[in-house]
Amino acid sequence: MKLYSWNVNGIRAVINKGAFQSFITSEQPDIICLQETKATEDQVGLDTKDYHQYWHSASKKGYSGTAIFSKIKPISVQHGFSEPILKKYHLMQDGYGDMSEEGRVISAEFDDFYVVNVYTPNAKDDLSRLGMRDKVWDPAFLEHLLELESKKPVLACGDFNVAHKEIDLANPKANVGKHGFTNEERAGFQAFIDNGFVDTFREFDPSPAKYTWWTHWANSRARNVGWRIDYWLASRNIMKNVTNASIHPEIMGSDHCPVSITLKEV
Repeated sequence: MKLYSWNVNGIRAVINKGAFQSFITSEQPDIICLQETKATEDQVGLDTKDYHQYWHSASKKGYSGTAIFSKIKPISVQHGFSEPILKKYHLMQDGYGDMSEEGRVISAEFDDFYVVNVYTPNAKDDLSRLGMRDKVWDPAFLEHLLELESKKPVLACGDFNVAHKEIDLANPKANVGKHGFTNEERAGFQAFIDNGFVDTFREFDPSPAKYTWWTHWANSRARNVGWRIDYWLASRNIMKNVTNASIHPEIMGSDHCPVSITLKEV
């Protein structure tokens, strides 16, 4: 079973380039998790006869959004966090919008596991959303994963908007304290690890210069000056079924590339 995650940075643009169709044809994923779709399902009208489509779009047009396409029909699909988590962490309006209305989390329940797809809020260049990220979002998302994991193993993927360790970006020293590489964001990601979730890619590949996002500036992708900010996390008790984890920089169409895991029968 092949599971892919891809921040498409606007699914309509990726479709118009033909990149999404080429991706489906070449990779034949069983489950696809998309972030930053920037569209509603009716705006796209994507005909994927082999897939059940589940969209969680932002209330603000052309912004954020997640989707899961699956060849296997899920038992259930949850949009966002549970009501207790929303109330506990006061996920509501900040200077940029209402985080609970930004379509950032969608979770699908299957027979033997959950798939959770996340588009984590960016802390912003001036770090104006870092406090929310540190005190509200990351703890709420961790609690969401643990809430689901109490029932079944969890496979969580998406754009986490953080490079976890120095190995995960090309220029760590120059970026210390900048958004995506602050102590707070890195600690937020480390909390997932400390609570038993596994960074699947690092289980298979400890080597440097493996990135999932490149800025459009200075020919960065061609020079591979990038960041690894897209991940698949897995509950420890399902890791024995994960046989591979990969990054696919050869797949074009977005400033991010897809990341994947291969899962044998649970």
